[in-house]
Amino acid sequence: MSGRYDHLDESSVRERPSRRGTRPRTKDRPSHEDAVVGMVTGVDRGRYTVRVEDRTVSAMRAREMGRTRVVVGDRAGMVGDTSGDEGTLARIVRIEERDTVLRRSADDSDTVERIIVANADQLVIVTALADPEPRARMVDRCLVAAYDAGLDPLLVLTKADLADPDLFLRHYRALEVPHVVSRSDGDSGELDPAGVDEVRAHLVGRTSVLVGHSGVGKSTLVNALVPFADRATGAVNAVTGRGRHTSTSAVALELPDGGWVVDTPGVRSFGLGHVDPDTFIEHFEDLLPGTEDCPRGCSHDEPDCGLDAWVASGRAGPAGPERLESLRRLLRSRTGDERS
Repeated sequence: MSGRYDHLDESSVRERPSRRGTRPRTKDRPSHEDAVVGMVTGVDRGRYTVRVEDRTVSAMRAREMGRTRVVVGDRAGMVGDTSGDEGTLARIVRIEERDTVLRRSADDSDTVERIIVANADQLVIVTALADPEPRARMVDRCLVAAYDAGLDPLLVLTKADLADPDLFLRHYRALEVPHVVSRSDGDSGELDPAGVDEVRAHLVGRTSVLVGHSGVGKSTLVNALVPFADRATGAVNAVTGRGRHTSTSAVALELPDGGWVVDTPGVRSFGLGHVDPDTFIEHFEDLLPGTEDCPRGCSHDEPDCGLDAWVASGRAGPAGPERLESLRRLLRSRTGDERS
């Protein structure tokens, strides 16, 4: 059956003009070779504080960054108004390659890592010797995170006026972790200047991250190290024995004599779900040769582990037994074994 349109062919069909431009799409992105690079010192609800030489720039993340997360310590490339004048806003268009990344997970079963800070080179683990009671398990976990991230650990023990530090320190002597003991005035709460100066000597010229439970005196220490830091401090709950969160976000503060300290919110857990326990032995170079006699898949904390014979032979040195026990304690802190 013939129709009314049988006489038409393809050349008779008129195409509706496109409303879109005719310029072809491209996946190329601007190189932003003129981007100004600065250090991210603060993050607050989608706004970033970036230090560029002698000025502070406010910035937002550009759409082209996608889901790339920007954290304190990042070296960020910015375009737009980077003058730092009041009311101006730059755009972060890229993050430079990170030298180090300190991570933690929500718990040991969660392999999703949460970046705490980038480009630091030292992890300062702050713990009180009393009020609240020290938690060696937390310190062990922070040490594992430091070793995994390639950061040098420093142990700062506060409130030494309330308890003897020697009992706690004996767990870490075999690890040769440097430490500073800090005392405070019971009446005023002010820190002993000598202890503050000793901590400061470890921080000069470095980028250091301070972590610890709430109430251990971390913000008090920061206020003593950095004039006008004005970090909020809080007391320990007499019922729970835990401190109240006073720092709500990480912030990088410049030290008067050079270097940076990153104060982080107090934590009550430090998940290590993102850390591979098989890498722990790499941080014990004196024990590493002894693993050659270990059975395949050895966890280094089992009856047939070759490290026992290696240490018993004396080839690991006089500190071998304590070093081996320290290794196994760190392994148990990752696996949740209560023997730790």
